[in-house]
Amino acid sequence: MRVAAVQARPAWLDPAATAARVATWIALAAGAGARLVAFPETFLSGYPAWIRAGTGIGFEDPVQRAAYAAYLDAAVAADGPEMDVVCEAAARHDVFVFLGASERATSAGRGTVYCTLFAIHPRHGVVGAHRKLVPTHQERSVWGRGDGHGLRAHDWEGVRVSGLSCWENWMPQARHALYADGAEIHVCTWPGWRGQADDIARFMALEGRVAVVAASGLLSPDDVPDGFPLAARMRAEPARFTFDGGSAVAGPDGRFLAGPVGDREGLVVADVDPAAIRAARLAADPAGHYARPDVFRVEVDRRRATAADLRD
Repeated sequence: MRVAAVQARPAWLDPAATAARVATWIALAAGAGARLVAFPETFLSGYPAWIRAGTGIGFEDPVQRAAYAAYLDAAVAADGPEMDVVCEAAARHDVFVFLGASERATSAGRGTVYCTLFAIHPRHGVVGAHRKLVPTHQERSVWGRGDGHGLRAHDWEGVRVSGLSCWENWMPQARHALYADGAEIHVCTWPGWRGQADDIARFMALEGRVAVVAASGLLSPDDVPDGFPLAARMRAEPARFTFDGGSAVAGPDGRFLAGPVGDREGLVVADVDPAAIRAARLAADPAGHYARPDVFRVEVDRRRATAADLRD
């Protein structure tokens, strides 16, 4: 199966324009023969880059409140028009898509942004919406905690595909949950710091005997619109707020099949052989013959967490 990681710039905090870019990249990836296409963390409609260097912390600070309000307004709904554009592109080009997005709930939690990884089937639409389990460090000031609802592998052309966002790929329980659900090709999404994804992509490939697609983004302060409350501060320290990619594809032996590629837009494409994944499990299958369910018990709650059980 040919897979592609999209390394690109979003139209930051412009969900409609970014959705159009996603559709264009899907077409380009399909034209290159890709059957699975992965986009970076919160590509639609942008990573909250201003939180780097501690700029996301400031209780009731008016500038921080304004920045968060702008970010909340740019978040997308799972059934919103931007996702319709992406689903139509996936269907038109007959490819499976993993898309990182800043998601806003449509009922309870409308004031919260979730770091969500959407799994989009070309014929069934959104089949998975995994909200990041634990936002990392300053991310906790702008993202809510997710749940286990999206810890699922999906069937696509005879292969089970899965995905996690950024540092939750370092969570042993989350990885194990996906191995136990049969993952064979796994997508890691990253906002875009070159070198950050290298170790975990190769490690997870070896641990899970899976192929790993690491999709990492690009961003600079020049991509931030003038009207954003912290635009001037971000432009005054460009090194702190610049993402430089690092997308790659690793095989089940832990070796890179493509990349890592830094600091340029484009597709990182590789051919993954499902037979090589099966062969790699001779020595170790973490949820099969190398598991010890008689010793270890793992329970995964995949219910969507809600603030209240409203019964009428």
